[in-house]
Amino acid sequence: MARRSGGVTAAAPGPLSGWTVVVTRARPQASSLAARVRDLGARVVEVPVIEIGEPADRGAALRAAAARLVGGAYDWVACTSQNAVGRLVDALDDRPVPAATRWAAVGQATAGAIARAGHEVDLVAPEGTAASLAGVFPPGPSDPGWRGPHVLFPRAARVDGDLAERLRAAGYLVDDVVAYQTVRSRPDRRVLERARTADAVAFTSSSTVAGLIEAAGRDAVPPVVVTIGPQTSAAARRAGLDVAAEAGRHDLDGLVGALVAARTAFRPGAGGGGGQGPGPA
Repeated sequence: MARRSGGVTAAAPGPLSGWTVVVTRARPQASSLAARVRDLGARVVEVPVIEIGEPADRGAALRAAAARLVGGAYDWVACTSQNAVGRLVDALDDRPVPAATRWAAVGQATAGAIARAGHEVDLVAPEGTAASLAGVFPPGPSDPGWRGPHVLFPRAARVDGDLAERLRAAGYLVDDVVAYQTVRSRPDRRVLERARTADAVAFTSSSTVAGLIEAAGRDAVPPVVVTIGPQTSAAARRAGLDVAAEAGRHDLDGLVGALVAARTAFRPGAGGGGGQGPGPA
């Protein structure tokens, strides 16, 4: 049975036993990652450093795109996050999408969100990146004047990767529409103090890297940094952090696996929080 005290949860023994891990996702999404980490034996400090908010236009562009989608204007819908799927589904407001419309996703979690909304997923990126998704879209003819199918790309106000540019370069017509934005939240000071003494942090996006550093300072980041993928790793390194492990599969399963791998490579001894230091080579 897990115990919870002041934002910290602990669970039964497992491969992450002895570690305290900081989870930085937005509050509605943090619970799934926290539960997985806790089930593997770690103590969890939930520090939601970002929130998912309305775009600057309050969703006007997305609502207009949703109306065009219902009317059959798009051949493809490409989604790179569960948040994008959720916002688009809300904008559709239970209106049906033509059966001929094809759906593409970055990551199994995003594909699952599309499927739960009642749509068949036609493409899933083999790697959890926008570049990987662009690479599996059907190629067009070699004619340089060819203009391909019309793609709706609902996205965050700031995105990692260049999906729209890659698809346009391949001849696709792309409407990239801002569906949401991530905004900084203000974690409780006491939770930030607990995070400071943790052993590891799991970053799920570039915005969570920036959010934790802004909220607590770079020196307060736990010594073991684990990321969900290459864009997040790049953001961490730009911020002066050493990345101990990166998920090979860029989703929550991969992130949890990277945490376990990092834990295996570290032994009790020196280090922050629970005192984890590098093990022998």
